[in-house]
Amino acid sequence: MSDSQKFLVKTERSGNVYVHVQGDLTQQDKRAIFLTVHDLGCNHISFENFVNQPCMSEIKDRSIFIHIDVPGHEDNADTLPDSFQFPSLQVLGEDLVAVLDTLHIRYVIGLGEGAGANAVARFGLAHPSRVLGLILINCTGSATSVKENFKSKFVNWKGKSTVSQSAMDYLIFHKFGHQLMNETNPDKELVINEFVKRLQGTINSKNLKQYVNAFLTRKDLMLKDYKQDILLVTGVLGSYANVVEKLHRDLNKHKATLLKIERAGDVLAEAPAKMAQSILLFCKGQGLLTSVTLPGIERQRTFSGSSSDGERPRRSLSRGMSMEDYDRPNIRRLSISVNENLPSPK
Repeated sequence: MSDSQKFLVKTERSGNVYVHVQGDLTQQDKRAIFLTVHDLGCNHISFENFVNQPCMSEIKDRSIFIHIDVPGHEDNADTLPDSFQFPSLQVLGEDLVAVLDTLHIRYVIGLGEGAGANAVARFGLAHPSRVLGLILINCTGSATSVKENFKSKFVNWKGKSTVSQSAMDYLIFHKFGHQLMNETNPDKELVINEFVKRLQGTINSKNLKQYVNAFLTRKDLMLKDYKQDILLVTGVLGSYANVVEKLHRDLNKHKATLLKIERAGDVLAEAPAKMAQSILLFCKGQGLLTSVTLPGIERQRTFSGSSSDGERPRRSLSRGMSMEDYDRPNIRRLSISVNENLPSPK
């Protein structure tokens, strides 16, 4: 049984988007608030599953998660009408402010994966006063880094109502990367089969194609002069490891930190404990979640600029401690908890 609330939010140019909220919105002054956007071939459930992991329980209890379904990506969605102009990643990112305004949220930490990370970054650039920082998983900064590969893999998908085998193969590679060749991963087949099942079942393939096209036609991401802190995350076995490294090289090293997770492609599924600890460290750098501790993180490493977990701190210290100053916690593998039965919007 899902513990999230479902809302339908009208945006200026991206149409109506479904929003799933984990946490009590009336307590936002005392909570850290995250805005999440999913990757290709997924919807909000990928992040909801991650938040429901046991390793995230301490953070979940003191936070609010605002999960976005990209237009037409809720489970068993109807095909978007021909008259609907699917938003570019830039437009989608800019329109996410409507979610904050509708739910009366002042500011968030952006958390996105893949194409969703790119949209979250554009939201941060367009509305810097509404974002405390960005956590970007497998984020691509350039417009052409994987465009040619996508074109060759998706050529047989055009005009079809279902995902072609070549498109399916590439979406799997996009999501899981080189772990396909990693025979030491016992959970590989189970996780990939679940992903394929959703692609063939609950995710509308025609709507998915439009999200893929938005990703292919994206413009360069101009994060070089972004003023807030950024955590870039990638799996060493992921298909975007080199691309994320390149993006990091172009950013301000006083603001951007790169976390490469060993033996992982899909970091949310393969290394949830590592992700949870990294998110906590990042939040402590913003003066958030100061009362939360996890194994391997010392209590004295918290910040004193905030009187509660969600209140924006008074900056009596520096902008934030570098993630490199923290100890690197060990990776801990945990199972996925699936919760899909969500309440209807009001």
